[in-house]
Amino acid sequence: MYKVFTNDKPIILTDLLPKENEYPIYLFENLNIHTIINHLSSNSTKGVVIYCTDLEKSKILFFKQFNVISAAGGLVLNPKNEILFIFRNGVWDLPKGCIEKGETIKSAAIREVKEECGIIDLNLIKPLTTTYHIYFQKELILKETFWFLMTSKDEGKLIPQIEEGITKVAFKNRVASQSALENSYSNIKIVFDTHKEG
Repeated sequence: MYKVFTNDKPIILTDLLPKENEYPIYLFENLNIHTIINHLSSNSTKGVVIYCTDLEKSKILFFKQFNVISAAGGLVLNPKNEILFIFRNGVWDLPKGCIEKGETIKSAAIREVKEECGIIDLNLIKPLTTTYHIYFQKELILKETFWFLMTSKDEGKLIPQIEEGITKVAFKNRVASQSALENSYSNIKIVFDTHKEG
């Protein structure tokens, strides 16, 4: 199963029809992505399921309908097990950014976290998950973001990357993290759930 979000609403690509489902179901063979996105722009539609007979082949064909941009980022823990958040456009988020030409996914993840948060001592522990979301910027773009678990012992002052629209950077404890997630994106909640599952 793949979840691709648009306006924080899921498009679920699956080869298994759910027994209980709150979303309308479409067959991949009859798919018109513009119709799907138009449905999701209405308040009444909370998400859609796209049934695929061959999930991996369908994913490739689905992605070909977009300009795909790859990004990388991190869920960063300090020695107190607090999590590093950024605040941008009125929403709490995790640091991430686009992968530059010739750059590896891992080096892009580390670079972006350093740039967006002004943090220096980063250790990449392991991959967490990959998330997907669609947005419109002159054309339909699908951003795939590769997430990594990281740690840092940096006790210096965190510096938000203002030119990227980031106004706050902070490590948050478990309670504060849960509060921040209430004002965050569905993809970020997936990253947290993956981390919690170990």
